[in-house]
Amino acid sequence: MGKREPMTLLLNAVRTSAVNKQKILIRSVNWIGDAVLTIPAIKAIRNAFPEAHISLLTKPWTAEIFSGNPDIDEIILYDKTFKGITGKFRLAKILRSSCFDTAILLQNAFDAAFLTWLARIPERIGYKRDCRGFLLTKGIPVPVEIPGQHQVNYYLNIVRAIQENIEETPPYIHLTDNERQWARELIASKLHDPHLPLIGINPGAAYGSAKRWPPGNFAELIMKIINDLNGRVIIFGSQAEVEIANEIINEINVLKIKKRIEFGSRIMVMSGKTSLRELAALISECDAFITNDSGPMHIASALHVPTAAIFGSTDPAATGPFGKSHKVITTNLPCSPCLKRKCPEKHLACMTEITPDMVFGSLNEILPMQRAVFLDKDGTIIEDKNYLNSFDNLVILPLAKKNLQQLKTAGFKLIGITNQSGIGRGIVDEQFVIESNELLQKKLGIDDFYYCPHHPDDKCSCRKPEHLMMLEARLDHGIDLKRSYVIGDKESDVLLGKNTGATGVLLSATPLFDKSSAAFIAKDLSEAVEWILKREIRLGRSFQL
Repeated sequence: MGKREPMTLLLNAVRTSAVNKQKILIRSVNWIGDAVLTIPAIKAIRNAFPEAHISLLTKPWTAEIFSGNPDIDEIILYDKTFKGITGKFRLAKILRSSCFDTAILLQNAFDAAFLTWLARIPERIGYKRDCRGFLLTKGIPVPVEIPGQHQVNYYLNIVRAIQENIEETPPYIHLTDNERQWARELIASKLHDPHLPLIGINPGAAYGSAKRWPPGNFAELIMKIINDLNGRVIIFGSQAEVEIANEIINEINVLKIKKRIEFGSRIMVMSGKTSLRELAALISECDAFITNDSGPMHIASALHVPTAAIFGSTDPAATGPFGKSHKVITTNLPCSPCLKRKCPEKHLACMTEITPDMVFGSLNEILPMQRAVFLDKDGTIIEDKNYLNSFDNLVILPLAKKNLQQLKTAGFKLIGITNQSGIGRGIVDEQFVIESNELLQKKLGIDDFYYCPHHPDDKCSCRKPEHLMMLEARLDHGIDLKRSYVIGDKESDVLLGKNTGATGVLLSATPLFDKSSAAFIAKDLSEAVEWILKREIRLGRSFQL
């Protein structure tokens, strides 16, 4: 959610003439999980060159990862029509006609350097490896492996070689509201009880059997989710992993007979039934995600879904779910990580010694259970002064403290969530926003504050009604969005609630003539709080009064 920094170039990094209105080509990687891990590097390139036209050259099967990403102006598909040497010449000719100034190669392959050299792109930047150094104008030495450093930094280090002060940011996949709504409606049509926990299960992994937890274990875990957690489950997987899902369902049917257990529509099998975008949309609706080390694992963490990842032969420090509030389950055996596709010791103990109880315990640690009320700032808890920039003008609304204390007593966390475009416009001091938020936390008992500092034209992921601030709050505070509320005086506030599965309450002192997405329209904060508390009683959610 940080602002774009002014562009400052290192000596000999990129010619000044190549930057002033630059056209940049980024060569993406070819694996889905790796593609997700390049997203912070792409954002860093955009932050470094905010006015540049940025194109991404990528394979068709990874292109959907980047769809809707505001840091990318154009996606160029490197598909099978460009196969072979004649295809490469044909693609190089197309790239040459676009007059790119700079190519930044996130992919390691010789092919990436050869193609951009063939396209006569003046600046070609990437790691000096795979015998391709002579094709690069800036060959970056491959960094020495640092224990505990994540693969995200492998790609960020390319950008750091041409731009200083690059920060490590988590990947984020952009979904449209229509995609999320499609997923929500599909789940509602297949699974009952929308307020029950929804857990995504990904039992496959493309690398090999050493990365796959046994199907029988997944079956036992799913039974525990349904019986002990009163939860619902979606099983994911590619077309090649349909048999794994079938084996799990068969094991569950055996366990049901043995334990004489019956349950209704609690399992939804989507293996082999989704595109990559549909997969991401369905994962985004899950309250938590349990997975082997795989592409869907990285998709889940990039959607800010709490993720529990089962690791055996691979290194979670390097390729685990990136970001906070995720869990890795591993046995820490002397032979692990071996980085092999199949167990060289012939026992696969790194996987078989991980029990369903261990994974279920990790699920309970990451599963969001806390109810919260998300509060807009200006016009909701303080007077709207139109770009407030002084403590002299900060006025807390009457009864705000009393109203918020009622919510705290009822068991809600209070989270401030506010757009502060005045920072991006240069008319509000960011330090004042931070200090005023801290003051409101202290005076009103608000647990945390999140703010978007960007100008609306930045097309960031955090400006309401975009989801990122609420998703970060979910990870930070274990918030169950489906049992939470958003209160604000703008339609963007209630749209944020609707889009994240929370309940939106709009504050409006006068009647509205336009249609609103709000579940309730209150004349003030007092009426909004009263409605929430009564609704909680109707829904049977107990709390202290």
